[in-house]
Amino acid sequence: MRASDRAYATLLDEIQSGVLGPGTVLGEVDQAARLGVSRTPLREALGRLAADGLVAQQSPRVTVVTAIDAGDIREIFEVRRALEESAARLAAERGDAAAFAALAHDFARVDLGTAHGADGYYGLIARFDAMLDAAVANDYLTAALRTVRTHLVRVRRLARDNPARLAASVSEHRLIAAAIAARDADLAAHATHVHLHNALESILGALELDRKGAS
Repeated sequence: MRASDRAYATLLDEIQSGVLGPGTVLGEVDQAARLGVSRTPLREALGRLAADGLVAQQSPRVTVVTAIDAGDIREIFEVRRALEESAARLAAERGDAAAFAALAHDFARVDLGTAHGADGYYGLIARFDAMLDAAVANDYLTAALRTVRTHLVRVRRLARDNPARLAASVSEHRLIAAAIAARDADLAAHATHVHLHNALESILGALELDRKGAS
């Protein structure tokens, strides 16, 4: 792995996981030393993160992690809705029905009451995304989805502490996968629409609770 790729992967993971929170200053000298790379590959990594919208340059040598607020989240979900509903329709037409039926079965077996239940669910989400991309077979659509998902990792963390929402999300994904397996494009798109509406409402609700708790 190139030094710039390694630096990008590390910083991306730290931003998405919240280790580097919004407003964190990423000084060029400090980050290069911390990551064990020279300044040139670090600049390349920061440039990629800036293109992703995850950091912004405040001065030639100082970059900060961007904030994400309710307005940003709404905009992300507007794009997500258009992309994922289209992807669900295409997957229902082009995807491997048996594979999506097996995935729906696995979603039905998720037990959030176990110690690793949530981790298992998020593993299924990653599998669902990969299968959706493969079924769509459209490089332009999957590239756009990849960009949105880069931001969704940060957004999803806001809803992880809501067990009721997590349980509902499991059921919603099971329905989407089952609709794709049944080759029902309309149901797959509608189930995706409902899932995204519920996810957005939950995340915005969590932000509002945080805001009230901080005031």
